[in-house]
Amino acid sequence: MPLGARVWGIGKLLLLVGALVATFFLSAGLAMRTALRAREVQVPDLAGHSVDDATRALSERGLTLRIDENRRQDARVAEGRIAQQDPPAGAGARRQRTIRVWLSAGARGATVPALVGQTERTARMRLSQDGLSLAAVAEFRSPDYPTDAVVAQSPAPATRDNTVAMLVNRGEQSTTYVMPDLIGTDGIRAAESLRTRGFRVAIVGQQPYPGVPGGTVVRQQPAGGFQVGPFEAISLEVSR
Repeated sequence: MPLGARVWGIGKLLLLVGALVATFFLSAGLAMRTALRAREVQVPDLAGHSVDDATRALSERGLTLRIDENRRQDARVAEGRIAQQDPPAGAGARRQRTIRVWLSAGARGATVPALVGQTERTARMRLSQDGLSLAAVAEFRSPDYPTDAVVAQSPAPATRDNTVAMLVNRGEQSTTYVMPDLIGTDGIRAAESLRTRGFRVAIVGQQPYPGVPGGTVVRQQPAGGFQVGPFEAISLEVSR
């Protein structure tokens, strides 16, 4: 056989062997990738779930759960439920892989200040400055405490919480009177009568009213029928 033909035959044989080897490795790689993918599962979303529910969901996919000892502050997730996970939801993971989770410690509560003895306005400002919410304000009336003073609170000072309720004294309800209608009466006599009852009365002006005797009340403030309290100012205008 001529030398050239023999070389050509050997070359074709080597090409064939190389093609077979390449095909083998390519098939082996594809088969291995397929096998690996067959062993992968999608990690479920565990946020907000309890430990028992998360364990059950992972077990169905051949995965295991590990709880990190450090909890995470998260106001959106209830305390004791899962706040974070690794790997994240939707990622691919091989079976038997451990999924690490962090439980929620709930919202970070602030230290409740002492409010008893402060006025309601001051207490409200203090709560706002400390980032706390006012849950409720209960009221009562008593002469034993200053008016508008906080006399009790819940929870107690120095505890940690997010909301505070207060009990406020509105003070002893003062006595009120119905303002009489003084129009047409003698201004000086009416003023003296009201002053003896603790009211502050002033004749603030005189107006000409034809046909009306001088010194007669022609205008008053407050008007007749309004509620007035002791020491409240009353003004009268009389005719001249």
